[in-house]
Amino acid sequence: MDSRDVAVHWERNAETWTRTTRAGHDVYRDALNTPSFLAMLPPVKGLKGLDVGCGEGANTRKIAEQGARMTGIDIAPTFIRHARQAETETPLGIDYQEADAHLLPFEDACFDFATAFMSLMDMPRQDRALAEIYRVLRPGGFLQFSILHPCFVPPKRRNVRDGKGTVRAVQVADYFNEVDGQVDTWLFSDIPEEERARLEPFTVPRFHRTLTSWVAMICGAGFVIQAFGEPRASDDTARKYPLVADTQVTPIFLHVRAGRPS
Repeated sequence: MDSRDVAVHWERNAETWTRTTRAGHDVYRDALNTPSFLAMLPPVKGLKGLDVGCGEGANTRKIAEQGARMTGIDIAPTFIRHARQAETETPLGIDYQEADAHLLPFEDACFDFATAFMSLMDMPRQDRALAEIYRVLRPGGFLQFSILHPCFVPPKRRNVRDGKGTVRAVQVADYFNEVDGQVDTWLFSDIPEEERARLEPFTVPRFHRTLTSWVAMICGAGFVIQAFGEPRASDDTARKYPLVADTQVTPIFLHVRAGRPS
């Protein structure tokens, strides 16, 4: 499976994805993943940033609100259409472009930093995407990205619950199976049943890599790893959003910040 095949899936997903995330159904993102990512992000006010795989632009807007001059790219035209509509309604100076992360349409060393929220893991050639991001970053710039945690969300994962339904452990398998384009079919679990029955499930091609492979690709592109993050729901967050309580057992997401040496 190549990026053209991936684009077909994400274009098919984009309309329902945009509608359901904007309705608040991506609880893991809104309650835990994005807030943790932004807490780890260095100050970006006045910097020029690139958001790779921006989707409908929700997280791109959050970074722009911190004072960064943002460009967002995505492979799905419908995502870009929705992102541009949001920019028209609430201008933040964001430039959205349809583009493939494997071949970025930008000059060398033209961005101060880059972000990628839960997008690199869905790309068939993460090594090529990382090399392209490295190319467009100025010396001293950085990339911060989030992915499914390769150790705790491999191709097979199951929560183990007690008699009260509380997650007590996580069962994982096939960690070393680096799948290329395995298509997972699902919807956000927070969507009510009556609405789920009317929706076409997402089809998401998966390109799982081990943690060893991720580190090798990051360093192979020329980056120096600066920080890791493994978001864990606080007790207050878990009480307010029970869906994310399983992140108190094992992390679901991995955040990485890597710099281009000066």
